[in-house]
Amino acid sequence: MTDSVHRSDTSAEQRMPEWDGDHVHRAATVVTETDGELLGVDPADLPDDDLIRELQSLHRTRLDTLRHAADSALANHLRRTAELETEYLARHPGREVDPHRLRDA
Repeated sequence: MTDSVHRSDTSAEQRMPEWDGDHVHRAATVVTETDGELLGVDPADLPDDDLIRELQSLHRTRLDTLRHAADSALANHLRRTAELETEYLARHPGREVDPHRLRDA
């Protein structure tokens, strides 16, 4: 493989300068504006239906973004996904876990 396709000497986090390795834990403190550009509605301000709709949209576009988007777009996608998923988990800490999704020990 060529160097541009596969770089085993560096991790994904090292190849992605916007990735800090702690994006999930910092999601609630992310600034929502950069250079006057709105990066999205604060997830805490979204009603449950809108939060779910936003999550569905992000997950639907995930692979395309990962494979074909610019680094800045991928970084924004990662940030926004972390923000929304963190909010969902905060609202639903006792969410129902499907027993069919559990691995046998």
